[in-house]
Amino acid sequence: MTKTTATAPVLGTRALNRATLGRQLLLRRSPLSATAAVEHLVGLQAQNVKPPYYALAARLDGFRPELLSAAMEARDAVRIVTLRSTIHTHTADDALTLRPLVQAARDRELGQFRKGLAGVDLDRLAAIARELVESEPRTMKELREALLTRWPEADPFALSVAARCTLPLVQVTPRGLWGRSGQVTLTTAEHWLGRPAEPAPAPDEAVLRYLGAFGPASVKDMQTWAGLTRLREVFERLRPALAVFRDESGAELFDLPDAPRPGPDTPAPPRFLPEFDNLLLSHADRSRVVPAGLKGRTWRGNQAYRTLLVDGFVAGLWKLEEGALVVEPFGTLTKARRDEVTAEGERMLTTLHAGEKHDIRFGTVASP
Repeated sequence: MTKTTATAPVLGTRALNRATLGRQLLLRRSPLSATAAVEHLVGLQAQNVKPPYYALAARLDGFRPELLSAAMEARDAVRIVTLRSTIHTHTADDALTLRPLVQAARDRELGQFRKGLAGVDLDRLAAIARELVESEPRTMKELREALLTRWPEADPFALSVAARCTLPLVQVTPRGLWGRSGQVTLTTAEHWLGRPAEPAPAPDEAVLRYLGAFGPASVKDMQTWAGLTRLREVFERLRPALAVFRDESGAELFDLPDAPRPGPDTPAPPRFLPEFDNLLLSHADRSRVVPAGLKGRTWRGNQAYRTLLVDGFVAGLWKLEEGALVVEPFGTLTKARRDEVTAEGERMLTTLHAGEKHDIRFGTVASP
């Protein structure tokens, strides 16, 4: 432990929780527009179509799903593989800059498929794939079959991975629109957005943006969020301009000096979060949001459940069934807490399912 770390102030779990919730717009709903919120949050995890809409409904005042859909139709926001090799909804600007930033991770991913790509000229593949998807958006199946005519001995799936890793492919609308989704068809970000990709931003800028949305955080936390390695030297370069703290286990945490860090007793209203919400995926140590006894309870295999926050921490799961919002707390909720959860559930339903009738039921306590 460095001298700086040894003397740094300690932030307890609740203090970290409130700071992170504040950055994540989850302590009080923000008046930001949908695109401004997506920019502030440095994207929204979007393996599935609906999670970004639920994520913004939990965070924004006056949000309506049509607002994010309109931004996507106007090509102000797009769905693209970036952080952690997963699909995110990003602003157009971030799609053109963050994708180059994480290219090293895409190269590592591609390296796992060398055997299936024996004899394949990757530069040639990228050029052919670009020409194909820019002539008209293609499904991955169509792209794979076209590439197989050039390299019939290659592994078909590996060819798909190579196209995705070498090119910044975006999913074109109507895919991703609320209530109007369609088949995944792809073109390049540059073609869809009508402008060239920007140079990758300096890692320093990415660190500052990450801290602004997820801090205080450790080097490992950011590496987990970005899917990148070797960021220690970037943090060290920025250290003189950052605030330094410790968590209760002694791990060093960095933060923007003037960023808000609400007190540990700041009220945190209940929130219904979608599966794969960034709040639960963007730190190596998730104890600031997930109580120790619930570790691993929000996942089964590769599937994430929709989660309920109570007093700022994961406290249950939820799902929509035919005509009902079913809440499954991990423990007993007081009547006051149940009333707060019910009110938040009604708000979420009004925002995203206006005109539909849903009862709100509290199910049995979810078991391990």
